[in-house]
Amino acid sequence: MYKLKALIPGVMLATIVGLAALFLSEHYGAPSMLFALLLGIALSFLYEESQCKAGIEFTATHILRFGVAMLGFRIAFGDLVALGWKTALLLIVAIVTTILIGTVLARLLGMQKRFGVLTGGAVGICGASAAMAIAAVLPDSKHKDRDTLLTIIGVTALSTLSMILYPIIASQFNLDQIQTGIFLGATIHDVAQVVGAGYSVSEQSGDLATLTKLVRVAFLMPVVIAILLVLKLRLKRVGANKAPGIPGFLIIFVVLMIINSVFSIPSAVTESASHISRFALVVSIAAIGMKSNLKQLVEVGTKPILLLIMETIWIASLILICLLIL
Repeated sequence: MYKLKALIPGVMLATIVGLAALFLSEHYGAPSMLFALLLGIALSFLYEESQCKAGIEFTATHILRFGVAMLGFRIAFGDLVALGWKTALLLIVAIVTTILIGTVLARLLGMQKRFGVLTGGAVGICGASAAMAIAAVLPDSKHKDRDTLLTIIGVTALSTLSMILYPIIASQFNLDQIQTGIFLGATIHDVAQVVGAGYSVSEQSGDLATLTKLVRVAFLMPVVIAILLVLKLRLKRVGANKAPGIPGFLIIFVVLMIINSVFSIPSAVTESASHISRFALVVSIAAIGMKSNLKQLVEVGTKPILLLIMETIWIASLILICLLIL
């Protein structure tokens, strides 16, 4: 009871910030996750308050994992079948190569490989949601929260820019509506921006872009499990006592995805689950923002943003070239 009471101030604070971010997003058209981050950073001094710290920590970890787990309700195996094996294979190649290139570029730029995995996964799969899911399974480190925050800020900003530029690029290369839908869904980082870009072109492009994006989201679970396996092998190699297991939130993600694939769930239920997941992620991002140290963000410099830009250019170029050739 005492522990629950200690959590309430911080959880309520993050919830209020999340609600404010959603309000601002609806009225000004910018991504809610970006607003949540900025508001959280502005209130970072409250993290040092003993009454709020425990609740903010809880929100940034456990509510984050709950939000990621609920993403399983948005995905069904039928989506993969409907998209076709060629497009699905193209997405797999794009995701894997983006993560590998991110890892290599991170080392070349003097940063840790894990940061390249984090940014590459965020760019390759589903933006801020992927960044938080991958960060949740990476080993704790001194700069883990800072790196997660930088990644979320970067992919959110680049996703918004892509929403504006990519339909123009598709038009310049004379892509038809089907190719445009695949291009937008396979390259823009966040779901909301994919929807905005797709339906700004046509209803057909919007439907296909959304479907393509959902299939990318479906690859989140296999990628996170692959990261866990690599970490486990590495820890065994160096003789660590305890290797990481599969977190409970990933198991729930898979179970929900299977349920959504096997059973005909009413759209009202899946939509409600999607809204709950979105709100949980917005609230947890607000908490991550509160945990941030603005001075540390400034000290990092331009290298992380440069890495994100190069990863974004890579996946966009790869998808565009393949669509033009195939």
